[in-house]
Amino acid sequence: MTVDAKTHARAAVGRVRESLLQASREIHAHPELGFEEEFASAKLCTLLERAGVPVERGIADLPTAFLARFGSGSFHIALCAEYDSLPDIGHACGHNIIGTASVGAGLALAELADDLDLTVSVVGTPAEEVGDAGGKILLLERGVFDGVHASMMVHPGPVDMAMPPMLACATFDVHYRGVEAHASAFPERGVNAGDALTVAQTAIGLLRQQMRPTDRVHGIVTHGGEAANVIPGRTSARYIVRSRTISHLDEIQGKVRRCFEAGALASGAQLEIRGGDKPYAQMEHAVELAELYRANAEELGRTFPDLGRGAGRGAASTDMGNLSVAMPAIHPIIQIDSHGSVPHQPAFAKHCVGESADRAVLDGAVALACTAIDLAGHGELRARYQAQLTDRVDT
Repeated sequence: MTVDAKTHARAAVGRVRESLLQASREIHAHPELGFEEEFASAKLCTLLERAGVPVERGIADLPTAFLARFGSGSFHIALCAEYDSLPDIGHACGHNIIGTASVGAGLALAELADDLDLTVSVVGTPAEEVGDAGGKILLLERGVFDGVHASMMVHPGPVDMAMPPMLACATFDVHYRGVEAHASAFPERGVNAGDALTVAQTAIGLLRQQMRPTDRVHGIVTHGGEAANVIPGRTSARYIVRSRTISHLDEIQGKVRRCFEAGALASGAQLEIRGGDKPYAQMEHAVELAELYRANAEELGRTFPDLGRGAGRGAASTDMGNLSVAMPAIHPIIQIDSHGSVPHQPAFAKHCVGESADRAVLDGAVALACTAIDLAGHGELRARYQAQLTDRVDT
């Protein structure tokens, strides 16, 4: 049954090949920021609806989220579709590939779900790039993933990786409020909000000596003042703090916040910190499920290099991590030929369309579908994941 089901899944992806690739290219050409992905969400919903799959749009009070659910089996798998982009540099993280690969996997499973005793949900998850209260976190809190036994997605990158390291992270905005004054005639009348931010950034620089190798602190100044001859009365910044786990994140975030408090204390400016209260958790890969994905990707001709001991130092973050601590989940990287560029570089965005990106869409769809088929037929793993859901509900 498994071999026949996989053959059927590959054929199903082949039948919708051109529709998937066209959607990926069009979403890439129309980049939209988190919670604003009207074009991308509609494009993916239409793909599903044209294949006869019912779609509920605007779920959980999120206008650009959606849910397509089919099958009535006893084991429930969710395929997560991302489709937001980055400011200015567009789809430099390849979410056009992610969204279409997950939809393609869903379409591959649509006719198989009942025979495999599966329920399958394709979940449109907006706003992964926002860094705080991302779409998956809100959908998880609002019950969209209730009853799901396992969740999956693939993400493009420079190499194939079954279990890429993903750090916990918190994103927040810092606002200082001082008092404006003429910078030359009456500087003593001012309270310099620019100084507050400078002191804070200096303190963060000194803090780095005491940070773990997997801790990260980085940010941008979003407002630095109005004019060179006016004492800045208002400054702001957006910062991201990362660490290996949520517990480590709480520790380093507390230290970073005290750096911002030091800026306020030194300058006399008032400090307000907004956000950071719904952080992204670290990615806890379901190892056996990741190995099933790896085997299916290798069947498609993909290779997984040994990146050595340094692979864990450099890592991104994702709200898929919050799903992974709530249920078994995987977030493998699927390779595109990026010619030396890496995610969040403009050059990487250019390579998220083209022959290699097209292959990632199709391979990702097939590999995810075949992984779901393997999981459906894996009695021991399936039973264990079902028991874990029962334990979560009971607690």
